[in-house]
Amino acid sequence: GAVAVSLPLLDLFLDGNGEALANGAPIPTRFGTWFWGCGVNTARWFPGKLGSGYDLKPELAPIAPWRDKVSVFSNFNCILDGKPNLVHWSGVMATLTGSAPLKGGVTGGSAEAPTLDCLVADHIGRGSRFRSLELACTGQSAVSYSMRAGSTVNPSEVDPLQLYRRLFGPEFADPNKANFTPDPAIMVRESVLSSVKDDREALIRSLGAADRQRVDQYFTSVRQVEEQLGQMLQKPAPAEACTIPKAPGQTTLGPTWDVATRTHDVMAQLLVMALACNQTRVFSMALSNAGSNLRKPGEPVSFHELTHEEPGDEKLGYQPKATFFIERSMETFATMLKHLDGVREGAGTLLDHSLILATSESNFAKIHSVDNLPILVAGSAGGRWKQGQHISGNGDPSSRVGLTIQQVLGLPVTEWGGGAMQTSKPISEVVA
Repeated sequence: GAVAVSLPLLDLFLDGNGEALANGAPIPTRFGTWFWGCGVNTARWFPGKLGSGYDLKPELAPIAPWRDKVSVFSNFNCILDGKPNLVHWSGVMATLTGSAPLKGGVTGGSAEAPTLDCLVADHIGRGSRFRSLELACTGQSAVSYSMRAGSTVNPSEVDPLQLYRRLFGPEFADPNKANFTPDPAIMVRESVLSSVKDDREALIRSLGAADRQRVDQYFTSVRQVEEQLGQMLQKPAPAEACTIPKAPGQTTLGPTWDVATRTHDVMAQLLVMALACNQTRVFSMALSNAGSNLRKPGEPVSFHELTHEEPGDEKLGYQPKATFFIERSMETFATMLKHLDGVREGAGTLLDHSLILATSESNFAKIHSVDNLPILVAGSAGGRWKQGQHISGNGDPSSRVGLTIQQVLGLPVTEWGGGAMQTSKPISEVVA
């Protein structure tokens, strides 16, 4: 597995209060999304008490050590407004794009607008080597809830070793080394891309609407590569919490529970160090696809199938085999929080300087319900988010959470979403 030893930001790099770098620049804020499939059991997941000091039901109990840093949102809905309930798709897209989609299903579909991570990356991700990182834990690169628009999916990294090579391979520049020499090969690559960009406008003017959209998406990717190369030609700012982790070994990939969670843990450690080393400030992590194909070793039936086929236990009041995966999904999210909170930055931790939105695509997967979607937000964005609360939306659209996140992170938006999901009403209780 990957091994990383995190060091604190030294006083040398901080102001007198430990809240900013010595040059006056603030400690960077990070944003991420974390997805698990097939929802929750409402009575065993959502707290009964509103506000701070909320109670933890059995399925949410794994986050107990970080309760004061995690906000829980209940009664926020995907409002379909006449659109179809696209099973295992409508709920997550409503929360991440602010709009109920028109096409999609278990294996994915389209989005009416860019997902939240893309919007945030456009705002805070330009100064890092990678504008964003997309990761998935079951060995399928198509499993991604990061989308620009339409059916354009940002594919996921699925192999920890390949992720390590991408992050810390030959093109990695240690931000704490005194000497820095730009790689001439990178300079050549940047100039080639710039020459392609010069003809972009003329090409777009000659195309029809559909081709224009495809080419625009292509050149958006080219611009992102140019910006990435540009960052690699500059000496990175010091990041004393950054240490280069040991490369992981070759690992087995797949949807078996122990394999997927092992993959998650290794990639989470690499991701956290990528954030600490300022390689990226935005990420999207998928524990599974929406119609979750996770399964126990040796078991032929997946989590998704169990939610529909397993009878509820009359004494327990829930489906015990399916609930295993809900509880373990929250344990896995807790490991992500542990890794983030274990890296000291100034007077706080990497988690304190982040906002992590965790959600699923449904409430009760057996009936594909998209009311009362489970939503968590961890971290405080450097003190700009009042953390550790349970807040009820009283049936409002889940897009209110995304609008609030954007405003807290400094995006110049006053409203967000489409159709019945559109909102101009941030959640004031969490805005510091």
